[in-house]
Formats: sequence, structure tokens, C-alpha cells
Amino acid sequence: MRRLACCTFVIGMTVVSGACATTGATPKPFPTPRPPTPAGASSAPHTKPSDAAGSGAAIAYSITGTALGLRGTPYRNGGSDPSGFDCSGLVRYVFAQHGIVVPRTVTEQFRAGHAVDRQQMSAGDLVFFSTVAPGATHVGISIGGDEFVHAPSGSGEVRVERLSAAYWSTRFVGARRVL
Repeated sequence: MRRLACCTFVIGMTVVSGACATTGATPKPFPTPRPPTPAGASSAPHTKPSDAAGSGAAIAYSITGTALGLRGTPYRNGGSDPSGFDCSGLVRYVFAQHGIVVPRTVTEQFRAGHAVDRQQMSAGDLVFFSTVAPGATHVGISIGGDEFVHAPSGSGEVRVERLSAAYWSTRFVGARRVL
């Protein structure tokens, strides 16, 4: 019975939260402390560590490994640490673990790096979807092939999905490479 009540609460909160909170609006309460800038990175909206030159594939592999290691982490509106993530909070956190600073919101992340054709996407690319409004409102990290990892509010936890799934393929709006 307790498990049923917990599941009912999670489903209820999912319905209330709707979708990724990082469509440009600032959720309340929003955590005000910023995580420390990783060593060697600047506070610029998008930075690459100086030792990353020529090692994009190795960093992409490490980034996808970090993202996959966070599977099962709960969704949290405005979340940006392993106690809970929203979609863009997950992206920012994962990249920061590798010394790469990306913007915080989906809208800002959709402007970072450069556009990548869907057929040219590779592990570590950001994938964007229109879920609750026109334009990019949700983001995930490509792990290669047809899969990406993200923090969807509907499932309640970080998980892997297929780009070819009916829901995601019809909502895909683009990919960006920030490495």
C-alpha cells in the first residue's frame, strides 16, 4: 500500500510538473548557489578545456559514460545535481564533470556550439525536442546510434530513449555539437 501511495504521488507530481522546466522560465524556488567552475574552465557560456584539442571522441565517450551513470536519478524541477535533474540541468552537470561549461537553459543550450545534421550526430551531441511549446523545450545527450539519455519529467528519472520512437521522432527539432 505504501508503494502504491508513493507511485500515486510521483504520478501526481509528474502531471503537475508537466515537462522540462528549462524552457526559459525560472522555476521557483530555484537553487541560487552555483556549482564551482571546474578547474581549467572559465565562466563563459561555453568553454572547452585546453587539453581537449584533438580528443573529441575520447571526451564524447567519457561524457556519455557519465550521463549513463546517472540513470535512475530522479527528475527534479530546476534540479542540476545528482539529488535530482531537469533536462538542461543534467546536460550542464554532465559536461561540467569534464571541464566543459554549457549554458543552463534549453533555449541557451540550443544556441551553443554548432548545428549538426541528424544523420551526422554522434555521441556527446545535444539533441533537442519541442515538447510543451514551439521551438526547443527539451534536451538530451546523444549516446550514439539511435539513443539518447535525458531527464524527462514524465518518467520521473534519468533514462535512455530511442530517437526513432514515435514520440521523440515527431518532436525532434535539432542537434548541436558543443565539443
